[in-house]
Amino acid sequence: MPFQLLDPTSLSGDPLDAEEALLARAAAGEAVAHVWEAPVSLVVPRSYQRYAALADAREAFAGRGCPVWLRLSGGGLVPQGPGILNVSLAYPVRAPMGTLSEPVYRHLCRILGDALNSLGVLTHWQAVEGSFCDGRFNLAWGPGDDARKVAGTAQYWRRVSHGDDQPLYAVLAHAVLLVDADPIEINERANAFEAMIESGRRYEEMRIVTVAQALAYECFSIPADLRERVRTALIDRVKDAPLPEQ
Repeated sequence: MPFQLLDPTSLSGDPLDAEEALLARAAAGEAVAHVWEAPVSLVVPRSYQRYAALADAREAFAGRGCPVWLRLSGGGLVPQGPGILNVSLAYPVRAPMGTLSEPVYRHLCRILGDALNSLGVLTHWQAVEGSFCDGRFNLAWGPGDDARKVAGTAQYWRRVSHGDDQPLYAVLAHAVLLVDADPIEINERANAFEAMIESGRRYEEMRIVTVAQALAYECFSIPADLRERVRTALIDRVKDAPLPEQ
């Protein structure tokens, strides 16, 4: 079952509404993909509702032209804006809850990694301590302890029915890829919000890297249309990708 690429204009600008629409398609048995770019904003998991200052912080940031959205998946805060591309995949899964968690992550990382490799940026997955929304399946550039995060990943499972022998789920797998955004600005914005809600989290700018920076560090020239080249490479890999084995 190949992925059907959706027109970004057909989905809501609110990430939670868009996620619900993707999950509904997956629950109906479709495999759909959404490659998109958001305006300047922040996205946080619903677990951030435990912070008493969240509502006031969201209002303050919205007043600065930076809305703060809630999302379904777990993890931590993620900055959004020009120069950051998102890949959202939604598809049906017939397997016990969580048994395909690693294959779902590896499938998504492989799509991103193959796309970046075609542009000259070699990556692998690993945790990158000090980066925003750190996780074991970050896509990272660079060796060992010097690796920097270029993309973050998350997933969300929703039960939609009971089959004859196993439950059926709709799975949403999502990646946030730093293409040519300003790493200093997005890091400062993320830290300012975490400070306002008094979460105790602080992120380090030197623990993230953009595709543009990685190319420059590797002494490659940076094409003027880098963002579009990355988008095209991602779309090509998504179109060719089979679903994770079940």
